[in-house]
Amino acid sequence: MKSIEELFDLIHIKPNNYDNYELALTHPSYNADANTKHIDYEKLEFVGDAVIGYVAADLIYKIHPEMDQGTMSKLRSYLVKSKSLANYARKISLSEYIKTGHSISPKNINQSDKILEDVFEALVAAVYLDLGMNRAYSYIKSFLYNDIKNANIDLLTDYKTKLQEEVQSEHRNSVIYKTIDEKGPPHDKVFTVSVSFDGVVIAYGKGKSKKEAEEAAAKAALEKGSI
Repeated sequence: MKSIEELFDLIHIKPNNYDNYELALTHPSYNADANTKHIDYEKLEFVGDAVIGYVAADLIYKIHPEMDQGTMSKLRSYLVKSKSLANYARKISLSEYIKTGHSISPKNINQSDKILEDVFEALVAAVYLDLGMNRAYSYIKSFLYNDIKNANIDLLTDYKTKLQEEVQSEHRNSVIYKTIDEKGPPHDKVFTVSVSFDGVVIAYGKGKSKKEAEEAAAKAALEKGSI
């Protein structure tokens, strides 16, 4: 386990008070071994979640003035979901600084999106409570800025849901997706999927997973106006 001072150096934080940072980096399993109660990150993550949501919304609004409200909401949801925050935590090897009980190892933590998300949120809360919103804003911005600036809107749009809604606005039947081909080695497959309506194939899509290929097929169907 690395020292908290090493983390401060890594994230360029000069704390006034260590207390909340220590809490932010303490997993609930530690309490069982230390015979303590509520000496962990669980309350801080509540605050951190709100701070991250605010900063994400503010940055999206400023960086992408061309986006409509729906797209901004989708981008914010993508940025603050468990997987995204966990990956930000992995960028700074956050699992190596977390105090745990004997029942869980740093390796277990690094594999858990939920734990890393919670600790990342708690750490943001500690920065906010100790150094204020301006410093917390800068810290969060260092993770979010490039992802917001380079956002791929296609990844945020649920084309399958959009196609289904369009179909059901005119018809009672649903569209059907079928995997018609998969090529490549197990670690690098490419799937081809067809989407059919009323027994007729209306579009095809390819992707690195069946879900991605289905989204591509739905997008193609919408662009063709096939329904």
